[in-house]
Amino acid sequence: MEDKGYLDCPKEEDMEIVTAIAAKYGLHYDIVDLQKEYWDNVVSYTIDRVKRGLTPNPDVMCNRLIKFGAFDRKVGHSYDKTATGHYATTIEEDGAVWLGTTPDPVKDQTDFLAQLDGFQVAHSLFPIGRLIKNQVREIAEVAKLPSAHRKDSQGICFLGKIDYNQFIERFLGKRPGKIVELETGKVLGEHQGFWFHTIGQRKGLGLGGGPWFVCKKDIHENVIYVSRGYNPEAQMQDFLTMAELHFITRNPWPDTDGTHDVKFKIRHVAELSDGHLRKMPDGTWFLQSDTKINGVAPGQFCVVYTSDGRICLGSGEIAWNDCSHQPH
Repeated sequence: MEDKGYLDCPKEEDMEIVTAIAAKYGLHYDIVDLQKEYWDNVVSYTIDRVKRGLTPNPDVMCNRLIKFGAFDRKVGHSYDKTATGHYATTIEEDGAVWLGTTPDPVKDQTDFLAQLDGFQVAHSLFPIGRLIKNQVREIAEVAKLPSAHRKDSQGICFLGKIDYNQFIERFLGKRPGKIVELETGKVLGEHQGFWFHTIGQRKGLGLGGGPWFVCKKDIHENVIYVSRGYNPEAQMQDFLTMAELHFITRNPWPDTDGTHDVKFKIRHVAELSDGHLRKMPDGTWFLQSDTKINGVAPGQFCVVYTSDGRICLGSGEIAWNDCSHQPH
C-alpha cells in the first residue's frame, strides 16, 4: 500500500469550512495527521475482509481505531472529552455511561459507534445528538455557518473520488471465475473475482436476459451463483450467528445463560428489529429474529440494542452461517 496518493480524498472543502468557522469565532485549531494510522488499520482491515469474502464496514472501524482511538493517543489525553458531530447520545445509568440512541432514527449513528469501548463513550460529547437534522440545519443557518447547506457525506470515507471496484482491483487484482445459475448449474459467463460482488447485487454482471441477482458466493472455488428468478423472501433468514459480541460499556447479562430480548440492525437503517439473543456453549452468540432478515452477509456488523431501543449495547461481526444447522 505504498502508493497512498492513489486515493483522492477531497479534504480541501473540509479545511476551508474549519478555517472559516475558526475565524468567525476567534478559535485556534490544530491539524492532527492520522493518515498512516488510517492506512495501517482501517484500509488494511477492509482489504483483509474483502479478500476473505466478507463484507467490511470501514466506517465502524474508523470510529473505533482512528477518531476515538489513534486521535486520543496522539494528542496525549490533553483534554477532558472529545466532541463530535455524530448523531448519538450518552446515558448515565446503573453507575455507568452507555451509548444512547437519538430522537432522529433516520440519522442515528449508534451503529457506526458500536465498536467503541466504555472509556471512549464516557469521554465523548455528542452536542447534536438530541436534535433532529432539520433543527441542526436551522441552527447553522441562524449562525450563518458555511456548512449550513452542505450535503450529507455518503460513501466510504477513504475512497474519495475513486470507484470502489477500482480500489479493490488496485490491491487484490483480478481472478477470473465462473458465473453459474443457481437452479441449473449452467455456466452463464465469467467474473473477474468474487471480491467484486455482493449478495443481492444485480448490476455489473454483464449477463443478458436478466435481471440476474447474485445469491451465493463460493470463495474457495471462486464461483458466483446467480438467479434470474431471484426471490428475496427465499434468500432471507430469521437468524444469524456472531463469533463474538463486543459490549461497549459492559455485558448486562454476565451471570445469565438464558435468552435475552433485544432490538438489532445489520445495516444503517432507521428501523430496529426485534430479536432474541443467547450465548452458545462454544462462545458464539446466536440471534433469533422475529421477522425475516434480508441480505445477511458474513463480516457485516450486527448491532445490538436494549429491548426498548434506548441503549446501544455493542456489536459483533456476523459469521458464516450454515442454514441447515440452526441451534434448537
